[in-house]
Amino acid sequence: MIFIKRNMYKYLILVVFSVAFMNCKGQEKSTENKNLKESIKPNVVVIYLDDLGYGDLSCYNSTALKTPNIDKLANGGVRFTNGYATSATCTPSRYAILTGKYPWRNKDAKILPGTAPLIISTSQETLPKLFKSKGYATGVVGKWHLGLGSGHVNWNEHISPSPNEVGFDYSYIMAATQDRVPTVYIKNGNVVGLDLKDPIKVNYQKNFEGEPTAISNPEMLTMKWHHGHNNSIVNGIPRIGFMKGGEAAKWKDVDMADHFLEKAKAYVKKEKEHPFFLYYALQQPHVPRTPHPRFAGKSGLGPRGDVILEADWVIGEFIKTLETEGLLENTMIIFSSDNGPVLNDGYEDDAVEKIGDHDPKGGLRGGKYSLFDAGTHVPFITYWKGKIKPQVSDALVCQVDLLASLASLIDGKIKTSDSENILPAFLGQSKEGRKSLVLEANTKTAYREGNWMMIPPYSGEAINTLVNIELGNSSEYQLYHLKDDKGQQNNLAHSNPKKLQEMIKNFEAIRGENDANTEELELK
Repeated sequence: MIFIKRNMYKYLILVVFSVAFMNCKGQEKSTENKNLKESIKPNVVVIYLDDLGYGDLSCYNSTALKTPNIDKLANGGVRFTNGYATSATCTPSRYAILTGKYPWRNKDAKILPGTAPLIISTSQETLPKLFKSKGYATGVVGKWHLGLGSGHVNWNEHISPSPNEVGFDYSYIMAATQDRVPTVYIKNGNVVGLDLKDPIKVNYQKNFEGEPTAISNPEMLTMKWHHGHNNSIVNGIPRIGFMKGGEAAKWKDVDMADHFLEKAKAYVKKEKEHPFFLYYALQQPHVPRTPHPRFAGKSGLGPRGDVILEADWVIGEFIKTLETEGLLENTMIIFSSDNGPVLNDGYEDDAVEKIGDHDPKGGLRGGKYSLFDAGTHVPFITYWKGKIKPQVSDALVCQVDLLASLASLIDGKIKTSDSENILPAFLGQSKEGRKSLVLEANTKTAYREGNWMMIPPYSGEAINTLVNIELGNSSEYQLYHLKDDKGQQNNLAHSNPKKLQEMIKNFEAIRGENDANTEELELK
């Protein structure tokens, strides 16, 4: 009896030990699976250009400009033929790509001065917040132009709110655009290289006493202004707005591309041990076009062509870094532009005179500022080495859809209604994108559904004579079938009234009958 009990005890001890061992192994296996799942979370990089047209790249049939590095993305991923920004100008498009919201829902989402307050609410859903919620590092490098602070920014103190308050762990930006003051870099809410003995002052209404401008001191200019850019002079270039002080912090325009590239590369190297999201917003080919001497004169199309070649090189160098760090096969890259092209946008830089046979619009009508298709129809590429099969897709896709689609990619949760989950299209697994899209230019909106585009009647000039771009304004409805009429030359509004009424009805169901029906965000 004692012998049996002893054997039972031994058996029980063995069972307990075995169960504990199996539990341990199970937990270890579970931890391994969790770590494996964590390790395969894809990095995501959005590369965003500024004023790049549908026809400006060789992968989109440009013969005058060769862009081999961007072509590698296009030829190795999905090149979309119906890819759109939401807007024909920069600030609204940037608002949409980061928030997943149509910019016309926010009355402040329009081209901003460098002193504007932040137009993204700190309580709002954003792309970087989505990634942070899933354990990602989040960074922005380059152009911001979504406002900073809550009004009356003191550039000599820490600036808040900034990109860091809407989801970015790391930010290294310019406040607005290269042609606007303040002409300084800002890192995590602080002006880089600022000497407090030489404080920065910025004003968009009046100049500071004794400060030179393009009007008072034209002899100081190395770049002539054509319209609008005749205020403070920095590096021989006249800007929009007035600035005083901050000499040690002012950027060197010709070094800007290299400068932002180094910050983007450094970010990747720093965060490579865990998943990251990087919004890399290049300044090219926005004015002032200031190519580094390595690229000056290389395109034959003047500085505008030169900076596109420079941007292509920058992107190539950035991708080399991903490859060298062993990250390329686990990084989804999304490439696009904030709006369509413009040649003369305020400076006399030979963009018009040297254009030759090059068509930045790629056969589309309009351009930057326009409701016509070239205003928002832009290059759009998704690339993920080994995961996305090379192809050309006619799916209708928009930058506003990145929020919902990338949420699906990383199993995140969002509430927005404007952004649609079209991840299969972005991954090249489906030829179906969104069904319809509301497009915006200078607060006016148009509607695309399938291959049809409808532009409501709007007052205003038909052509912006300063930039020589058709704006799409007309006293009558306009209806175009874009597959048959890429250049929008045949208005079908009168010959197809049934389709026109269908488009108007569907448009108003989204947009509302007038501007008073739009949703306005309460900024906090």
